[in-house]
Amino acid sequence: MTSTPTDQSSPPPALKVALFITCLADLFRPSVAFASIKLLEQAGCEVTIPLKQTCCGQPAYNTGDFESSAPLARQLIQQFEYADYVVVPSGSCAGMICHHYPRLLAGEWRERALQLAAKTFELTTFLNDIARIRRGDRPAVALPTVTYHDSCAGLRELGVKAQPRALLKELCDREVSELQQSEVCCGFGGTFCAKMPEISGKMVGDKLANAVATKARILAGGDLGCLLNIAGRAKRSGEDIEVRHIAELLVGDLDSPAIGQGK
Repeated sequence: MTSTPTDQSSPPPALKVALFITCLADLFRPSVAFASIKLLEQAGCEVTIPLKQTCCGQPAYNTGDFESSAPLARQLIQQFEYADYVVVPSGSCAGMICHHYPRLLAGEWRERALQLAAKTFELTTFLNDIARIRRGDRPAVALPTVTYHDSCAGLRELGVKAQPRALLKELCDREVSELQQSEVCCGFGGTFCAKMPEISGKMVGDKLANAVATKARILAGGDLGCLLNIAGRAKRSGEDIEVRHIAELLVGDLDSPAIGQGK
């Protein structure tokens, strides 16, 4: 009796990914969502976007309004739990899903939240650690000098630190010009910037000064809240530094205006 040899040439099945776009990307920077889709597809993923997705509930949760954030959490779980993986181009939103949903919800919904949390990843973590995207035979994306801001939620809740730097090296052959106090908050902090604007302003001023001191042409990061905050300060201060999301850099999207620039 003979056996039929297994076809070793068959490609591995594509990872099925649902992309959570986030409110800030949807309203202020859609290019981040498009860049994220392109990167995931380059990594061999099958990408879907639930059309009924809404806010993850983080703003209400951060102000203590758990009653308003819980329905949003349940809706997001319903929209995304079908996927093998959920990918988020934001450390704070991914942290909300992974760490705060299980604390917010109870009973059956808590169990569903835990299941969703186990397969939810911030974008650079997923690309580097799970999908293991590689440049292959493609030429490296040409970038000017880049410095990087590590956002609080991504760094402290999800351990996002080495991943964006590894991807810049792999896809763009670019080392990060490290800024001093890269792990210190930029002053955005969700509603903190509205509640304590003077302290927030001092913090973002320090962050911007450290970025400018590196002489880097671009300041990158993985959270649009932080980037909008820093870009706003840069524009008001007249500093000549571009602020861009890491996803935009990794796909080479340098033609569109930087955050806070253009119309």
